[in-house]
Amino acid sequence: MNSEPLLSYRVSAEYRGKGAVLRDVQFEIGQGEIVGLVGRSGEGKSTIASSILGLLPLKGGKCTGWIHFQGRDLLSLRDGEMRRVRGKAIGFVPQSPLAALNPNLRLRAQLDEAWRAHQEGSPDWKPLLQSVSLPDEVSFLRQYPRSLSVGLAQRFQIALAILHRPALLLADEPTSALDSVTQGEILSLFANLNRRYGIAILYISHDLASVASLCHRVAILHQGTIVECGLAEEIFARPQHEYTRRLIAAIPNVPGRSNLDAGGPSSDESRARGILAEHGV
Repeated sequence: MNSEPLLSYRVSAEYRGKGAVLRDVQFEIGQGEIVGLVGRSGEGKSTIASSILGLLPLKGGKCTGWIHFQGRDLLSLRDGEMRRVRGKAIGFVPQSPLAALNPNLRLRAQLDEAWRAHQEGSPDWKPLLQSVSLPDEVSFLRQYPRSLSVGLAQRFQIALAILHRPALLLADEPTSALDSVTQGEILSLFANLNRRYGIAILYISHDLASVASLCHRVAILHQGTIVECGLAEEIFARPQHEYTRRLIAAIPNVPGRSNLDAGGPSSDESRARGILAEHGV
């Protein structure tokens, strides 16, 4: 892995009328690394994603500090410059895919529009659809989002997010609306995309069990700051902060993780199983 971080983040953020949400939050993401950002609802996880994407002002928020990405400070970029980064160098997978997709456009039109935002022409979509295990028939792309299950919609949203082979993928609670089997399939998909294309991932979740099965490192967000950050195996085996210990103690049985790798359990999954077993979960 390149020793130079892909992304270095140090930000404080607030919303009008609500005061501080993030207080000098600091973390890094290496090239091709999967980092889990864990915290309860309302802790500021989505605020971090919005700040990286340059969307915080649209939600009435503002931030100070810096976000270094590929040699530039994202917070210093103008709107036009940020639009060239967002969707191309940084992809985004939201929590609710059916709400994120345009209900009035066929799937093919949504792929074409996302492509033309940064490139000319219209490529053959079959390889992209195959890479996220979606049907590659023309009839599939003629559908509207309302015809899709939540699981298929999330796969399609991931296809949109990796369309331009971004260096970084932000996944904000991407499995929370899915059943346990589909959750496992989506986690497997993220792991495969990371291995195949070297895409770094910031995996945002309140679910420590899924984080354990997917992520290389973990950052714990509590009361607007990072209270603990380290290798996943170290966080689970030797948590240092009381809040982290409480989170680990509350982990339920791990569902849907028998096949993160199409060829069987990955070494990361086996490690996660072992760590969780040590804690009786």
